Amino acid sequence: MANILNKLFDFNKKEVKKLEKIADRVESFASPMEQLSDDALKAKTIEFKERYENGESLDQLLPEAFAVCREAARRVLGMFPYRVQIMGAAALHDGNISEMKTGEGKTLTATMAVYLNAITGKGVHVVTVNEYLASRDAGEMGELYNFLGLTVGLNLNSLSKEEKREAYAADITYSTNNELGFDYLRDNMVLYKEERVQRELHYAVIDEVDSILIDEARTPLIISGQAGRTAKLYVQSNAFVRMLKAEEDYSYEETTKGVTLTESGIAKAERAFGIDNLFDLTHVRLLHAINQSLKAHVSMHLDVDYVVQEGEIIIVDSFTGRLMKGRRYSDGLHQAIEAKEGVDIQNESMTMATITFQNYFRMYQKLSGMTGTAKTEEEEFRNIYNMNVVVIPTNRPIQRDDRADLIFASMKGKFEAVAADIAERHKIGQPVLVGTVAIETSEIISQLLDRHKIPHNVLNAKNHEREAEIIADAGKKGSVTIATNMAGRGTDIKLGEGVLEVGGLAVIGTERHESRRIDNQLRGRSGRQGDPGVTQFYLSLEDELMRRFGSDNMKNMMTRLGMDDTQPIQSKMVSKAVEGAQKRVEGNNFDARKRLLQYDDVLRQQREVIYKERAEVLETENMRGLVEGMIQESIEEIVQIHTQGDQKDWNFKALEDYIQANLLDEGVIKASDLEGKSPEEIINFIYSKVQESYNEKEEQLTPERMREFEKVILLRSIDTKWIDHIDAMDQLRQGIHLRAYGQTDPLREYENEGFAMFEDMKHSIREDVTKYAMKAQIRNNLEREEVAKGQAVNPKEDDAAPKKKQPVRKVETIGRNDLCPCGSGKKFKNCHGVTN
Repeated sequence: MANILNKLFDFNKKEVKKLEKIADRVESFASPMEQLSDDALKAKTIEFKERYENGESLDQLLPEAFAVCREAARRVLGMFPYRVQIMGAAALHDGNISEMKTGEGKTLTATMAVYLNAITGKGVHVVTVNEYLASRDAGEMGELYNFLGLTVGLNLNSLSKEEKREAYAADITYSTNNELGFDYLRDNMVLYKEERVQRELHYAVIDEVDSILIDEARTPLIISGQAGRTAKLYVQSNAFVRMLKAEEDYSYEETTKGVTLTESGIAKAERAFGIDNLFDLTHVRLLHAINQSLKAHVSMHLDVDYVVQEGEIIIVDSFTGRLMKGRRYSDGLHQAIEAKEGVDIQNESMTMATITFQNYFRMYQKLSGMTGTAKTEEEEFRNIYNMNVVVIPTNRPIQRDDRADLIFASMKGKFEAVAADIAERHKIGQPVLVGTVAIETSEIISQLLDRHKIPHNVLNAKNHEREAEIIADAGKKGSVTIATNMAGRGTDIKLGEGVLEVGGLAVIGTERHESRRIDNQLRGRSGRQGDPGVTQFYLSLEDELMRRFGSDNMKNMMTRLGMDDTQPIQSKMVSKAVEGAQKRVEGNNFDARKRLLQYDDVLRQQREVIYKERAEVLETENMRGLVEGMIQESIEEIVQIHTQGDQKDWNFKALEDYIQANLLDEGVIKASDLEGKSPEEIINFIYSKVQESYNEKEEQLTPERMREFEKVILLRSIDTKWIDHIDAMDQLRQGIHLRAYGQTDPLREYENEGFAMFEDMKHSIREDVTKYAMKAQIRNNLEREEVAKGQAVNPKEDDAAPKKKQPVRKVETIGRNDLCPCGSGKKFKNCHGVTN
């Protein structure tokens, strides 16, 4: 272990040395650039473009280009990048992750790498976690790029296709990760090549890279269409579940968040719905609805997992605390919650297109990112994205005081202590930022502060519109701000007058998050750029993380020592135990993301084949060769089927029937015409007649309309079959975990069955195209049509990851000593038994 750590450390040391040499070369150009007039500085961009076209590499241009961008930033923005920012930019250009502490100026750092790579003219994407940050950075940094003669685009969800195309055509495009992924999927559903908005994916710089490539990577992007109406079923299931009693009718396991009907609950369901056996195949939909209603009532909580606004269920992002408007839980869970909360139930959806962030971002020729917290996930970045994490030194030494955790016996004692600490700090005028994991917690703290008569602001998903205003005031003297995780990202808390004298910003954490990175982000709000500051986490043995990872021994110890809620433990041993629990959860989450990626890789290979074929249909003027090839393959296949064995056993009548149904008019080819011929002669004979018929159709239509007709039938067949296939693959993935019971690897089974289903789909496309090409009557209003209307949705991360194995009668619960469904061969309790 020590060797691995030394290697990692050595890599970083070596990389920093390399970056320092680059910084030296960049700084050597500072004085010559300062001498240039504005026009001469702007002209450098044209010069760089010419040098690049004449064969000079970006690495060769780097020192001078960085120096130009630095000088331009001084003139336009009034900011001159520090040496460490040059080093961070060089790491970005190398396709790595720059880990720079909060407040070190990541936005300005990125400008140098973005400018250099935009010289190619192939487009650079700057990716942010939300549209507010994309708009802010495009506006502020856009001035710098415009000064240097580059164009800047802002890609927002509200834009039309024309506006999006214009944004993507710019040298530099600011966008959110969601919008980039959805645009890619939508581009592969268009009917005309001119409707596509994205160019080839060249280079991306991802801000808060850990949030986008790690936290959100458990949630695939999905474009879905409407499926059948099931609202009534969810209303009935909801009414039934309300009558059930905990422990008696269902059991809930907190560690896995699994809810299971007991024998009593099953019997009640069968009586309530008037059926003999709830597990009969004819009652699959009912059982599913009951299970989702149980999950909605027992493990999904109002104001923690979701909120109700204007008659709609809005998901709360578990990592940022933001409202995720327009997104829905998948697999019927959203409908179950709608029934639970008594709002209108919308239809379930079917998947039309899907991709994970891992597979989307791996399509870029070069990928890089910035964050204050990436080192804890370095293995994942290297294994999945081929990016190294480079820790960039801070511009000034960190002076923040990070204190050991204080652990209380109960939540009540913890919250009282937090309120008392805030009151003390408020008295001397020290600004306080209180970090909470859930909306519910922020409201509890708020009520306690009201009792202490301490004025404060609450920043959570319910009032995030005031985010910028609240954060702007958070560093002022005497200010108290309670915030969910959302305040830990992309916003700068500037210290007010007199704050340094009272110790800088105090950050108080009310609970440890399951990810160490989120805790580190909260700490990082304080002590920026060498300012003083203090951070303190308050924990209780009743916190979710402590409860899930055996706090009973600690509780017993506190009781034996006669400690009450006024006496916290401050122990490094306890803090290490908490960190160990966090590492376990992080490891399990990594496994879940890796598993999701392995499943999506199966679909990725298929997606690449279909999208390539579809793009060929859109871009190629004449598709007759492809259509004729499909018809010929269909003929060869049907002839082979009906000419097996001895010639006396060949089924010429069946061949005649097929030809009449799919290829030619009645009477053109009869069974007697085929007798006495070899299989090859039969194929050639049928194909020659088909070509004659095809030529006649083209003469009647005109070649131009025939080419359009071919595209119409190809697109319609590909889209219809592909959408059905994706949905079928989705259903297969959700049930494949049961194969683990038969001692088979679910992933291997998914690969094998997925391949067979894909081959069937290709065969089905060929059959459809053959039939439509030869038998369809062409109307005058020949137009390409969308197969289905789709909308972008994000399933909840729990539903996005491959499902845990589910015994037929005990849904979503696995015995601790059962084999883990992931196929590792370990017991569940030693493998994935601590995932959410």
